[in-house]
Amino acid sequence: MNSAADDIRQSRRWLVLYPRFVPLAIFLAIAAITAVSIFAIERGEREREQAELRELARGVVGALERRGNASSAYLRAGAALFGTAGEVNATVFRRFISELRFDSDYRSAEGFGWAVAIRPEEVAEFEASVQEETPGRMRVEPVPSSSAELVVPVTFLQPDTERNRRALGFDMYSEPIRRAAMDEAVKNARPTASGRIILVQEGTGTDAGFLIYMPVFDSLSAERRLKGFIYSPFNTQDFLESALEMQSLTSRVVRLYNGPVAESNLVAQTIPETRVDANTAGNNNDVSSVTEDVLIANHAMTLKVTSSRNSFLSNLSMLTLLFGLLIASLLMVVARLLTQQALEDRASLDWLEEQNSIRNSLTRELNHRVKNTLANVLSIVSLTRRRATNLDDFATGIDGRIRALSATHDLLTQSEWGTTPIRSVVEAEIAPYARSADNEVVLDGPAVELAPNDALSLGLALHELATNAAKFGALSQPGAKVSVKWSLEHDRLARVEWIEEGGPAVPQDRKRGFGTDLIEKIVAHELKHPVTLDFDASGVRCVLLVPVRKPSDFAMRAVK
Repeated sequence: MNSAADDIRQSRRWLVLYPRFVPLAIFLAIAAITAVSIFAIERGEREREQAELRELARGVVGALERRGNASSAYLRAGAALFGTAGEVNATVFRRFISELRFDSDYRSAEGFGWAVAIRPEEVAEFEASVQEETPGRMRVEPVPSSSAELVVPVTFLQPDTERNRRALGFDMYSEPIRRAAMDEAVKNARPTASGRIILVQEGTGTDAGFLIYMPVFDSLSAERRLKGFIYSPFNTQDFLESALEMQSLTSRVVRLYNGPVAESNLVAQTIPETRVDANTAGNNNDVSSVTEDVLIANHAMTLKVTSSRNSFLSNLSMLTLLFGLLIASLLMVVARLLTQQALEDRASLDWLEEQNSIRNSLTRELNHRVKNTLANVLSIVSLTRRRATNLDDFATGIDGRIRALSATHDLLTQSEWGTTPIRSVVEAEIAPYARSADNEVVLDGPAVELAPNDALSLGLALHELATNAAKFGALSQPGAKVSVKWSLEHDRLARVEWIEEGGPAVPQDRKRGFGTDLIEKIVAHELKHPVTLDFDASGVRCVLLVPVRKPSDFAMRAVK
């Protein structure tokens, strides 16, 4: 229980000591946790994306290779058939094509064709023989030179379409890429795919394509003479799309390259409709991608599958980010409110401590002032009793002096026991005796403020002087004058002078009275300065030195 309370106090202490740091630290901590969570989510998303891309790439590679292998199998079968036939004419070729029974699995191929292998000098004879079997006039193009090693013109091509008829008569051996593929096929005696070419069927088109060649040798001849090539042309884009029919390409970019991955080797690609930048699809290093090797009829290609999702945060990461920022902001606000509350509590405690200190100071001050007042009253009572000859004198003396104390107390109460002007003290004590127009009372001096105790002592002295003047001195006879003048000796001491003029002569053999003792003993003691009291025959003269203290020397609370 105590441990929990200590923890709470410690937490509040941190809130008070670091009111800005604690909310910021909480926000940064939650933000850091959110960042780590987003990093983990994004890493998992990328790993999952990478696995899905790899699975898709392998599926596409498998589909491409199956289609290449299927076409190669058909070409091998055709080569075996044509190798045993004496002459490959239109009838033999059409029968072979009809027996293949193409289905939808091989829609990517442009068809199957036959290209006879002849020498340049046999071109004219070839054109004439073909003319007898097919309508229209077919010419071998480009016209071979006499130094050409071999001429391989497209002889037959099925299906018989306007598009495929464009290729008839084209000497495939005249083009370097086709020639290299045919030479490789003859060398290895197996289906061989060419590199990137533009099919003659495309006319003015620029779509990339390739061909798979299978050499046909005359099996009836002992010298293994090359009769020609059975081949299959492919539009690379159609070839790739046919392999993707059973694949889901959501946010995926699939590219097929002729050889290694390079922009110049790109032969086909599929880009989702949601992809904005088709030119950079698959080339952005900030997104996931995988590459797989593809072998089509002994020709190496490369397939690259790339996620078309941009490198920005995934939906889950965005939700985590928003949620984390929301929680961090809420906790920061809560911490700020708690900090504000802790500061207010601290301010309240400080205020209560200040009030308690003020109350204690008031109590001490009150005790001190009550003791001083009681001490003054006791001294007055004691001296009055010793000097009084009867009860009436005693009561009268006590009453006047207590009233003098009361008048000065009223002044102090009005000033809330702060400083009191000398003029106010003088006016309060002399007012009861200066109401008649027969006497002249002169008050003169600068504005000087006195401390409460000093004002009380000065008030007692002035009361005794005024009472004596009213009974025996200048205030007892018309035409007399009383002057009370004060000035500053220096900034910490005031000089107050009482002068009586024009009154009755002062007896020189008089007895020492209570007023004299009060002024010279009690007042002098309280003011901590000697009092000069002169009973000259022309009138009483009294000089009092009163301390002028700063408020901080005596005030209960100094203004902060």
